[in-house]
Amino acid sequence: MNAVVGSVRVGLFQNVRVYWLAFIAYWGILLFGYDTGIAGGVVGNLYFAETFGIANSTGSIDTKKSDDVSSNVVSVLQAGAFFGALVSAPVSARFGRKWPLFIYTLIFTVGAILTIVPSVSNPGRGLGEIYAGRVISGFGIGAITAVSPAFVSECSPKEVRGRITGLFQVMVASGIMISYFINLGVGLHIQNDPKIWRIPFGLQLVPAGMMALGLLTVKESPRYLASVGRNEEAINNLAYLRRLSSQSELVVLEMAEIEAAIQEELEARESLGWKEAFLGKGNAVRFFIAFMIFLLQQWSGQNSVTYYAPQIFASIGYTGTKNSLLASGILGVVKVVTVSIFVAFGVERFGRKRFLFISSTGMGVLFFIIGALLKTHPPPATNANDAPSSPSRASQAMAAMLYLEGVCYVIGWGPLPWIYVSEIFPTRTRHYGLALASASQWLWNFVISKQTPIMKTELGYKLFLMFASLNICALAVFSLLIPETKGKSLEEMDIFGAVDAEQRQKDIMAQNFIRHRQTEELLTSPRESSSVDNKV
Repeated sequence: MNAVVGSVRVGLFQNVRVYWLAFIAYWGILLFGYDTGIAGGVVGNLYFAETFGIANSTGSIDTKKSDDVSSNVVSVLQAGAFFGALVSAPVSARFGRKWPLFIYTLIFTVGAILTIVPSVSNPGRGLGEIYAGRVISGFGIGAITAVSPAFVSECSPKEVRGRITGLFQVMVASGIMISYFINLGVGLHIQNDPKIWRIPFGLQLVPAGMMALGLLTVKESPRYLASVGRNEEAINNLAYLRRLSSQSELVVLEMAEIEAAIQEELEARESLGWKEAFLGKGNAVRFFIAFMIFLLQQWSGQNSVTYYAPQIFASIGYTGTKNSLLASGILGVVKVVTVSIFVAFGVERFGRKRFLFISSTGMGVLFFIIGALLKTHPPPATNANDAPSSPSRASQAMAAMLYLEGVCYVIGWGPLPWIYVSEIFPTRTRHYGLALASASQWLWNFVISKQTPIMKTELGYKLFLMFASLNICALAVFSLLIPETKGKSLEEMDIFGAVDAEQRQKDIMAQNFIRHRQTEELLTSPRESSSVDNKV
């Protein structure tokens, strides 16, 4: 139900256009989640292993080759994504957010098609085609993950920005969950057929198509338009997103904030170059936080579980295709439900720092418990394709701990790093900041996905103890040191000393005065013209 406050309409659907934009922009993030979860199940399938030389005809697995191929199929996506994220910064600065996202989606589609075409007749070439397709898809995904959060954040009002930006992790978790159940369905109903990899990889084309078509229905970021001097188009787009008139007091004030911030940045960083962007006043600490927060996120241990969920569950006693994949699917459901509740009700109520600390502490304690149980009660089988047996009580306890660890991740270190880094950068350097953050995420993502199979084989229970120590000693401490950003507009982020807060208010008042004068002139000029005509 809508109400009227002053001259401004507010109501349940006031920000529906912003939610629609986030829904469209985040189809690419669902792809990110889907690609995160799908590869581990595909390479863990026995027919895939036999086709591409990982296993012999009797089903005996060459552990070293299996680790190599598994880590390559998973990690080459991250390698491509790293470069895609870096390239996205200058492209986004020059051409905006909307159309670069469209191009990146098409690039991803080309890579997805390449992963579908390999056949059993030439396995050597087929594996190369999968690698190439994953690299190209990764380039597109890396760029999308750099641009989409900035696009959504720049278009969102501060009152709901955390919730809307937090949809990023909802889409990631949804993509992961879908990938797990696709792998489960394929594993149960398809044997000895190339559809084992063609169906999981081919279904990527559906969200890619939805995103490409949906981008044709949204408008460019007002903050980007203002940053390149297209102010009238910017205020019109802002009014459209807020579902208000361009003369509305709230729109005029928000536009004044945007223009004041951009003017300050232009004056402080005229002819912005790489050196000024990264080392300008207040920027160095922003880039350091953006790099470190994703380094720590990747070493939290959750992505090792996510990428290789069937193998991880097999290592704690859930053997057999059905057991390991079903356990993975349940983990996906738990994460989707939890992150949806958190984004809807928690992220704007309690702030960022508190949940980051709770999340890392919880993950650390749970990983310690898993490591201890795995040391004292090791399961007899460690291969996801062995003959299935009922998991022991200890295995069930470890699975429960993994589910709880997933809950801890999605209420903190899953969604909040993306929200946080999208908030701390000013408009003029936001594309650089999000590109560096995304590149850091993909760089360490690559390292983790490449090394996890090897670490699982070599370290065993010590892998969980390592992640536990990192969560307690690194992630929790980092959470306490960074500043809070909850409830601040993107133009109010003076937490790093780049602009004096008092000066910011003066600049906003000046821009607001200019905007009001322009509006009054537009409203009075027709009357003056009419009066002159009457006199004549």
